Amino acid sequence: MTPVLPPDTPITTRPVQYRDLEAVERLLVEEWSAGCCSRSIDSRQPQRIRHWYNPLKLLHLFPNRLQQLFRTYVAEQANQIRGVIQVSPFNCSRTTWRVDQVAVETALKAQGIGSQLLRYCFETILEARTWLLEVNVNHTDALSLYRQNGFQPLAQMTYWAIAPEQLQGLAARQPDLPNLLPVSNADSLLLYQLDTAAMPPLVRQVFDRREHDFKSGLVRGLIAGMRQRLSHTEIASGYVFEPQRKAAIGYFQVRLCRDGAQPHVAQLTVHPAYTWLYPELLTQMAHLTQSFPAQALQLVSSDFQPEREEYLEQIGAERVQHTLMMSRSVWHKLREAKPVFLEGLQLSDVLQGFQPNRKPVPGRIILRTQQCELMPEPSSDSVARGLREFSPKEARQGVFYQDYLDHDGSCC
Repeated sequence: MTPVLPPDTPITTRPVQYRDLEAVERLLVEEWSAGCCSRSIDSRQPQRIRHWYNPLKLLHLFPNRLQQLFRTYVAEQANQIRGVIQVSPFNCSRTTWRVDQVAVETALKAQGIGSQLLRYCFETILEARTWLLEVNVNHTDALSLYRQNGFQPLAQMTYWAIAPEQLQGLAARQPDLPNLLPVSNADSLLLYQLDTAAMPPLVRQVFDRREHDFKSGLVRGLIAGMRQRLSHTEIASGYVFEPQRKAAIGYFQVRLCRDGAQPHVAQLTVHPAYTWLYPELLTQMAHLTQSFPAQALQLVSSDFQPEREEYLEQIGAERVQHTLMMSRSVWHKLREAKPVFLEGLQLSDVLQGFQPNRKPVPGRIILRTQQCELMPEPSSDSVARGLREFSPKEARQGVFYQDYLDHDGSCC
């Protein structure tokens, strides 16, 4: 039971420490049990924090690309952990960061601890230009929290599960993929071009992926191998090459579970002009699952991929979860920092340097209506004579006889 504290008890936000891991694991497990987390987050991730804490902390001792993988912050009140947030870089350039999880004690969610954790990350991680997250559409509290902190809807995501019986039926035939090739670092440019073509411009801008995001370095490969060994999984991937266009038109990666403790998880990317590849690539993945314990195959689709959703409905796949992908730009920082000042700001306060220091002196400006009443209509000879007799002094004073005339030479 959460003890009742005075409302003015300060709440501090700081990086996680080893003594906080037990409370952090409890909060994350409660958040997962309540069904608030997206299925893109592994349910066994809270238990792995203790196992990976010391190795990940060692990565901070020297500069490397993986030292930012473990970014966890906690909200502490009266020596008690009240909330936790996990964030991670989404791309190699670290211009886009992802909010993995936000967990706050149920009795204290109305105190703004979640907003305090989010704002702490926004102010601490200065290299992030865009923030990205996924939230369950049924979790109204989380949706309200993220909207209050500047997140806007980006895409609707649907998680699907293909039953083992359906996978067995797909594996009954051979896929028609004559140009299926294994993936290596030499194919990173082809995969980057495929990923760019498969996304709408707004999503592509938020993801901000580059060719380097599709390469696997030595350190990353070693960590991926250790993770597969600990989680009893195996990774299989491939891409379809189009020789005429010299481009990749389809890509898949499937994480296969060797002990049957969790479902198989697949990633699928298909060029919009080659949607006929969906049956072939799913058949190829179904063949790979037949060598492992019978488990469902999970994959995700977005609302800008109607052909994928149509095919999954056709084969009888089950909709498991609906999530909303949301993004936030750093341009929200100024308005959030001083909302009252900006809303009440007057234009005269902004343009103080343009205010007049003294009363302006009236100039020699004559209205056209007055000119028409006072001056007679000039003849063509007088106009020509006036132009010849026009002195430089009158020019400096701004007296122009042509202003008295219309284009046809008549007055007004």
